[in-house]
Order: sequence, then structure tokens, then C-alpha cells
Amino acid sequence: MFGQIYYHGLIRKYVILVGTLFNDIYIKRTNSDGDTSALIIVPITFAPKDKMLARVFQDPNIDREAAVVVPMISFEMGNMAYDGSRKLNTIGRTVVKSDETGKFKYQYNPVPYNFDFKVYIYSKNAEDATKIVEQILPFFTPDWTTTVNLIPEVEQTMDIPVVLNNISYSDNYDDDFLKRRAIVWTLDLT
Repeated sequence: MFGQIYYHGLIRKYVILVGTLFNDIYIKRTNSDGDTSALIIVPITFAPKDKMLARVFQDPNIDREAAVVVPMISFEMGNMAYDGSRKLNTIGRTVVKSDETGKFKYQYNPVPYNFDFKVYIYSKNAEDATKIVEQILPFFTPDWTTTVNLIPEVEQTMDIPVVLNNISYSDNYDDDFLKRRAIVWTLDLT
């Protein structure tokens, strides 16, 4: 467009950041004696809600490895919007001297955009879903800030706040007993 070709993979890094925040969640199930009967890792995938629910409801009697195991988490990227309130001077730049060649590399100030993500937590019973949600909520007050190495070539790291904007809950268990139940918690992040 402007005569330069470059790709830093920033959008990919933002998607990985959101997935990494939720990739180490476990559910501990106990028996009537209070002993641990199962420790379940909650899988996470990059997929929209409608597609995941279609897979869950596809065959409620399926009993093979191809079935979607719940509880699980999926997430998707939504809107991207320019945020003028965080704009820096356009001509400001970061300059770094290369160790190998002795030449200078530079990077202009970043352009501020907000990326919206939705994180979906699926479960067939309410207790599993609340066990997952209770492991997430305490970290967002209302944001969780993490440092990301955005452009290693110019040593540009940035603190990126992930803001929890809204939480919603739905339970679509209105049909007969043959239909699979799906409780879905939705977390809106920016």
C-alpha cells in the first residue's frame, strides 16, 4: 500500500494472548467422602459459539472420541476499533542499534486499536461451569495486564490490559430429556 512490506504477527499475538489466559484451567470433582474422584483439564479452542454448540448438539447419544467433551472453552475475535484516546505522536519512533550489523532499526509509534474477544464456557451442569468461572473472575479487576514482546527486532514490549467488560449466562435446557444440555457463560473482553 505504501511501498513497504512487513508483518509482525501482532493480531496473531493478541489471539494467542487471549487463548493463553484461559489454557490452564482444571476442574476437580469429588465423591461423597470429599476425596478427589477426577481432575479434568478444560480444553480450549479458537471457534465461534454457534459452531461449537452445533457440535455439542449434533448427536447427544454419541459415545466415541469424536464427541465434543464438555466442559470446554472456546473463544473468538470480534470487532477491531481505533482508539483515539490512546494516540501517540505519529512521528515518534523507537530506535535500536543492531548488534550484528551495527545498523539502526526503527519502529514508529504504534497505532491504538481495541480488539474485542468473546470467551465461551460450555458445560452440561451448573457446578462445572461455576468452577471454571470462579477460577477466572478474581483476576479481572476489571482488567488483567500482561507484558507482551510485540516486536522483538526493535525490542518493543508493551503492557496490554485485557478488560472484562461483561459476563452473561444462558441455559437452553427447555426441550425433552433426550436433548443434550448446554450451559454457556459468555465473557466479553477488550
